[in-house]
Amino acid sequence: MSMMQSEQFKAHARLEESHWWFRGRRKILTALLKAIAAPSRDVCVVDVGCGTGGNTHAFSQIYSCVGIDPSMEAIAFAKSRFPGIRFVAADVFTLPEEISTADMVLLLDVLEHVKDDFAFVSGLLSLMKPGAHLVMAAPNDPSLWGPHDKAFEHYRRYTPERFRMLWKGLPVTERLLTCCNSRLYPLAKFIRGLTRLKGKAIGEGNTDISLPTAPVNRLLTSVFAGERRRIVAAMDGKGAPYKTGVSVLAVLRREEGAMDVRTMPKDIRDAAPWRD
Repeated sequence: MSMMQSEQFKAHARLEESHWWFRGRRKILTALLKAIAAPSRDVCVVDVGCGTGGNTHAFSQIYSCVGIDPSMEAIAFAKSRFPGIRFVAADVFTLPEEISTADMVLLLDVLEHVKDDFAFVSGLLSLMKPGAHLVMAAPNDPSLWGPHDKAFEHYRRYTPERFRMLWKGLPVTERLLTCCNSRLYPLAKFIRGLTRLKGKAIGEGNTDISLPTAPVNRLLTSVFAGERRRIVAAMDGKGAPYKTGVSVLAVLRREEGAMDVRTMPKDIRDAAPWRD
């Protein structure tokens, strides 16, 4: 692990309980998970790529949760902060029993770090039981590329169409595909433009994670979290999804049927400017 990654884990650990982006997204995801399965300790949630554990801890208030991450440093942060939760430092594919018994599997801001995301998603789905749900979120819109993506070593920013390629033709039901962090998208686009010009992100560890003043933080949390009603309605077929946003979000239900692990098609060339 590089020192830059270490700095980012520390920034996450310091800010993910208070920063508006983390808090707003957790409110959206909590509403979404409750719409999928009523809160119960009998519902097993596995958080793949759990990082420093903030989301796993939040969801553990209403479900039985396990956090998995390949980074021993991230898991050490998570265990020290939330000692009552099970966190495992491992590659998810070495823990097939954890995935096969899960009712919901979370894959939140993980896929942009994975070179072959087709193999990762199909491999994960192949381990899941029929009826289980996969909830995925990732950065959206390649026009938002900036120093933040470089610092986190992203392979890509998605579009909804590129995201859907990951499960098209597999035995799953797409319950939701939507953008999110849509209300603040114009602000994000403006800030990303500035950071590209400066060649430097605005926050800690060369990321865009920077805590604003308390009133502004509360306002941004409210604006972002307010998207949850429309997103849940879209999953229930009672409204339209968001078409633009800083992130893209999907909910898939695993169906019966064989699931072959497939690799990324050779004709896909994700734009990752910092890797050129």
